Amino acid sequence: MITTQRTVSGSSQSPRSPSSQPYLSVSVTDPVKLGNGVQAYISYRVITKTNLPEYQGPEKIVIRRYSDFVWLRDRLFEKYKGIFIPPLPEKSAVEKFRFSAEFIEMRRQGLDIFVNRIASHHELQQSEDLRTFLQADEETMERLRSQETGIFKKKPADLMQIFKDVQSKVSDVVLGKEKPVEESNPEYEKLKHYIFELENHLAEAQKHAYRLVKRHRELGQSLSDFGKAVKLLGACEGNSLGKAFSELGTKSETLSAKLQKEAHQLLMNFEEPLKDYVRAVQSIKATIAERANAFRRQCELAETIKLKEINLNKLTLMRSDKVGEAEIEYNELKAESEEATRTFEMIVRLMNEEIVRFQEQKTVDMGIAFHEFAKGQARLANGIAIAWRSLLPKLEGGSSS
Repeated sequence: MITTQRTVSGSSQSPRSPSSQPYLSVSVTDPVKLGNGVQAYISYRVITKTNLPEYQGPEKIVIRRYSDFVWLRDRLFEKYKGIFIPPLPEKSAVEKFRFSAEFIEMRRQGLDIFVNRIASHHELQQSEDLRTFLQADEETMERLRSQETGIFKKKPADLMQIFKDVQSKVSDVVLGKEKPVEESNPEYEKLKHYIFELENHLAEAQKHAYRLVKRHRELGQSLSDFGKAVKLLGACEGNSLGKAFSELGTKSETLSAKLQKEAHQLLMNFEEPLKDYVRAVQSIKATIAERANAFRRQCELAETIKLKEINLNKLTLMRSDKVGEAEIEYNELKAESEEATRTFEMIVRLMNEEIVRFQEQKTVDMGIAFHEFAKGQARLANGIAIAWRSLLPKLEGGSSS
């Protein structure tokens, strides 16, 4: 097992004695905006430190952009069926926020967590694609990204055939000619129910966390505006009351800065982790869909084999000259069916392992997130109470005079 030492933010650091055991440490740093207009993008320095012999050296620094991380995620999802591939941070759909300092930092932190989850996963850390991502030069990565893979890279004629096949299957189901094949397994049904419920609850919690961040920011802005107005009022008075007003305004502006800072901490340490787990659950749902596809494939091949076996027996009884050809076809199909069964069983086994790992990690991460939330709120409330309390004698003195 390759070890990593994780921080609260999700990044990894090498152990104090890195030579004592295999380690792989990755950090995503230094976001830089490149290009202009619609061609603009953010690049990141990805720093890898390791003592693994399959890597080029103890330290490697490469430049990567968001689409390179997408390439890695897609490659892993294609190759590692049954494993929950870590989610990527989302792209900003709003142009004016795409290059804001806050969004760039959230994206950097999310990408750091993404790549370290892969580097610390006992299966994914062995991936050749991960080694390529961490070591290849920019020209190689650009070439790999541009290679034609996936449904959206297919030729128009191929796409038309895919859409016709889908349309035909949908029509068969609607007309009752074909019923969708579903896995009947109580434990699997329980898992699906848990995942869908978890997604709903996480999304609801994240929505209210967003409102908390917004409320902190709005209150901070209101205190700032109030502070400016009261300071102007104090300047008009010019006496002890004016001085008290001025101090009230200054204190309000100070508290405004505290609220804005706490709002940022709340965003990064509470709302973002919740949003990240919403994306993680969506990644699990994608794996569930892959399991369903594997099960259907296995069932379809089993049914086809039955038909081929009946046909082969019929040709054998008739002593047809097509027996040899039918036998070859039957054996090939049987081998394909056995492979499909092995694939499905592998997905089931891996998913069972993955859900345990996911729940253990979720317990840790959510515990940290809620602890940070409570600690931040206590710190803010205490700071506000101290600030207002220190101002009371001055305000009382000003009012009595």
